[in-house]
Amino acid sequence: MIRREFNEVYKYTNAPQKCVIAITKDYAGKYNLITLEWFMRTSILPPMYAISIGHTRYSYECLQKNRFFNLVFLSKEQLETAILAGTLSGKDLDKLEKSKESFFLGRLEKLPILKRAVANLECKVVTQVRSGDHTIFVGEVKHSYLDNSKDVLLVSDLKRK
Repeated sequence: MIRREFNEVYKYTNAPQKCVIAITKDYAGKYNLITLEWFMRTSILPPMYAISIGHTRYSYECLQKNRFFNLVFLSKEQLETAILAGTLSGKDLDKLEKSKESFFLGRLEKLPILKRAVANLECKVVTQVRSGDHTIFVGEVKHSYLDNSKDVLLVSDLKRK
C-alpha cells in the first residue's frame, strides 16, 4: 500500500461510473438538463437518491424554486446529450430542445422522461444539505422507468469523445 494524492485514488476507484443527468424545471416552466458527477442511492425504503449541484449552476436555482427532478441514466446512444447537458447553461438556451431527445411527460411533476435512456427516476426533493460550494438534494423516487435493452453510458465513454 502506497500513500497517494486523493485525486489519483479517486480517479482509480471511481470507475466505471454511470453517466447521469438531472432534469429540472425553472420558475417559468422551462426544462433544464445538467450532467452530474455526484449522485448516489441513499435509501432502499423509501427509495431515495441524492444529487449534488454547485451553487453557481442554473439547476441549483431551478431546484430552489421547483422541488422535483428526474434522474436519468443515459444510454450509450445519448453521448451527445450528456456533453450538451454538461457544457452549456440552460439559462442561455433550451438544452432539451437542442438535444432533440424524444420524451414524454412524467406523472409526478410533468418533467420529461427521455425515451432513449436506460432508466428515468422521478424524484421529489425531501431534504437538502449544504456541502461547501454545493448543495446535496435528496429526492424520494416516486415513479421509475426502465429500458434494459440498452447499454448504459459510462463516464469513461465521455472521456473518449
